Amino acid sequence: QEQLVESGGGLVQAGGSLRLSCTASGNTFRGYYMGWFRQPPGKEREFVAGINWSGSNTNYAASVKGRFTIARDNAKNAVYLQMNSLNPEDTAVYYCAADQQHHFGATRIDEYDYWGQGTQVTVSS
Repeated sequence: QEQLVESGGGLVQAGGSLRLSCTASGNTFRGYYMGWFRQPPGKEREFVAGINWSGSNTNYAASVKGRFTIARDNAKNAVYLQMNSLNPEDTAVYYCAADQQHHFGATRIDEYDYWGQGTQVTVSS
């Protein structure tokens, strides 16, 4: 059973930046496709970004492309989400997730096996 723990959320003004981190507890992290999702208030959870096992391939939702960057460090069992040019529409609980089957370019919730507890990101206008 993989445990994922997110950190780095908080309150930021529009136009600002935040960096989210997610660390995994197991020793098979490097084999997982990793993703970030978010759930805005009153809305469904949605895909934000994904990254393959080596970090050589990434995938982004259209709403964040060019502003957010996903990266991973397999030596640290960690995946990151750098968020720039934040706007109030980015306000959400952000979750990291692990896909142990490594569905290439996974964007659906049901493709992921393990989830963190989430970290709140609030962007004020």
